[in-house]
Amino acid sequence: MDMTSHMTSHFNDAIDALKTSSRELAEPLSAAVDLVFGSLANNGKILACGNGGSAADAQHFIAELVGRFERDRLPLGGVALNTDTSILTAVGNDYGFDAIFERQVTALGQPGDVLVAISTSGNSANVIRAIEAAHDREMAVIALTGKGGGKITEILQDTDIHLCVPQDRTMRIQEVHIVLLHALCDGIDALLLGDTL
Repeated sequence: MDMTSHMTSHFNDAIDALKTSSRELAEPLSAAVDLVFGSLANNGKILACGNGGSAADAQHFIAELVGRFERDRLPLGGVALNTDTSILTAVGNDYGFDAIFERQVTALGQPGDVLVAISTSGNSANVIRAIEAAHDREMAVIALTGKGGGKITEILQDTDIHLCVPQDRTMRIQEVHIVLLHALCDGIDALLLGDTL
């Protein structure tokens, strides 16, 4: 095996995934920026959740809101629902793993808030239940998925935004997800602070 060629193929595959995603997702991503900005401008907050690598992406995204992205600004309201081990273990123990995000959305979510729900397969049961809880709380949802969107596609409402990466490989989906989340942060900052491009 030529390892250099093998490694080069990862860059080429990632570039192809990003180019395809840019054609399909730029418009809904722009709508997602407007949705999040509208929530934050009206004293709303952003809740985010996911499992595994998607949990890391949810936490990363919320850190960019509460901390800062590339420019200094006031902190923006957000909570990553996969970070509190006491809540996760208590709810998981008492109600089951599928309820760990749902309970938090029900406890913290308010009308006008936004849930950013991340699942590469679109089939994560606990993320699906979080989306259903968000709808019950009159929250909009931004779903980041791949692999055709899975079961999440079936439960999204007209007021939700679906950013479904047109890829089947989990690593490529996750790579595009972080670009989508960074672009979302940049779009929010552009509306708050002015466009620098």
